[in-house]
Amino acid sequence: MFVIGGGSLLLTGFIQRPTQDIDVVAMAKGTDLVSAHPLPGELVAAVEDVASLYGLAKDWLNAGPTALLDLGLPSGFRGRTKTQAYGGLLVHHAGRIDQVFFKLYATVDTGPRSKHAQDLQRLKPTPRELLDAARWSRTHDPSEPFESQLLQVLAWLGVDDADA
Repeated sequence: MFVIGGGSLLLTGFIQRPTQDIDVVAMAKGTDLVSAHPLPGELVAAVEDVASLYGLAKDWLNAGPTALLDLGLPSGFRGRTKTQAYGGLLVHHAGRIDQVFFKLYATVDTGPRSKHAQDLQRLKPTPRELLDAARWSRTHDPSEPFESQLLQVLAWLGVDDADA
């Protein structure tokens, strides 16, 4: 499975803050990435067992962001993942630059005081990376309100000459 977000950032050492879940963006089917919804039955059973054992929410591992797969992941996403084995489960964590893309997109929706904004800052993106992430974000939401918020977030991050 391919994971993104705070849980992935924590497991790969980019952040130290606690997180309540792990977001699955895709599953591997041969060489293709496919929707993670619904998660495979065996995986759901294991997730529920872990939740019960450790007092976690039943959706601590979830396919919430899998719609991003339909909209398009950043070009080269799969090749930048970092693979870790957890027993018999192979988890492909999004690479740093891809996390920048996802966290910028989330920050526009949640604002500069959100956990997404904090995570984005911890990733220390360059202005070029932020502009690339902004262009990708605009392919997912071309609306004028999103663009306005995106430009405000970029300015907050120190990128004033954005042509998103």
